[in-house]
Amino acid sequence: MPAGQHRNPAPTVDLVIYDPARGVVLVERRNPPLGWALPGGFVDYGETCEAAARREAKEETGLAVVLTSLVGVYSDPARDPRGHTLSVVYAAQAHNPEALAAGDDAARALFFPLDALPPLAFDHARILGDFMSGIARLR
Repeated sequence: MPAGQHRNPAPTVDLVIYDPARGVVLVERRNPPLGWALPGGFVDYGETCEAAARREAKEETGLAVVLTSLVGVYSDPARDPRGHTLSVVYAAQAHNPEALAAGDDAARALFFPLDALPPLAFDHARILGDFMSGIARLR
């Protein structure tokens, strides 16, 4: 690598959109890696992580959300099989949970009770475990 060039992880965001009566929103990915996942995606150049999280929620689920807290930052180089990513993960609540609909890269978007989750892609089971236990640890 030439001097002065950096090889950095790609910044991403993920959201735990939670409704006490309905559970957590998961999307079934349309593109590899396939499977169920938290809504999220890459942060665009010039965009804040918070803005990216709200944008990704709207694009993938049709939901307008308010970010309620930071769940954590997840940076294991093996967390995404496509390459090294660093994810800032937010807890969120939907203004309009009845508007849930798959969009963008999602084949389906559904609420799942926290005690009946499907197998999850990436490190999203770990993220939801941290969310459920109320622990946001530095990694």
